[in-house]
Amino acid sequence: MNFARTTLSLLLLAAISTIARAQSEKTREQVKAEFAQAARTGNVIPAGDAGLRLNELYPQRYPQAPEAVVVSRAQVRAELAEAIRNGELVPAGEGQATLSEAFPQRYPARAVVASGKTRAEVNAETLAAIRSGDVYAAGEGTMKLNEEYPQRYARARPMYAGKTQDSTALAASTTAR
Repeated sequence: MNFARTTLSLLLLAAISTIARAQSEKTREQVKAEFAQAARTGNVIPAGDAGLRLNELYPQRYPQAPEAVVVSRAQVRAELAEAIRNGELVPAGEGQATLSEAFPQRYPARAVVASGKTRAEVNAETLAAIRSGDVYAAGEGTMKLNEEYPQRYARARPMYAGKTQDSTALAASTTAR
């Protein structure tokens, strides 16, 4: 009888622990994303005896938390009135669409802002960033290529640092090598 009671209690305990573990487990990607965020903000404890986080040891290396913006009651009311006029509110229980999206004829048309760069300019900047290593490595890295492999981009850094070249000049310089 004692053996049966012990066995039953152990089985129940094992079942409860597996259910709790299954509910609290995170995917590998979630854990990596959380660690990358903590590393960017310096919210990790380095090896050593200090017991302080990196952002506490070296506050100049990490962005500071933004200060709270104080907004007066009158400013909040003015912003709400403008949002009502422009139809930027989502009606309760009506889904994700704002009033201006659901009923565009009732609200003034919004001005469309055109991009400031042409496709060729964006392509030239992208090529220059790739050549200088000013892009993030594919995969799980949080460092740019020129930070991760400085020896590969030592020659390219001074060449592209102060000026941008058009794509034809960049293509010609790579084929000449």
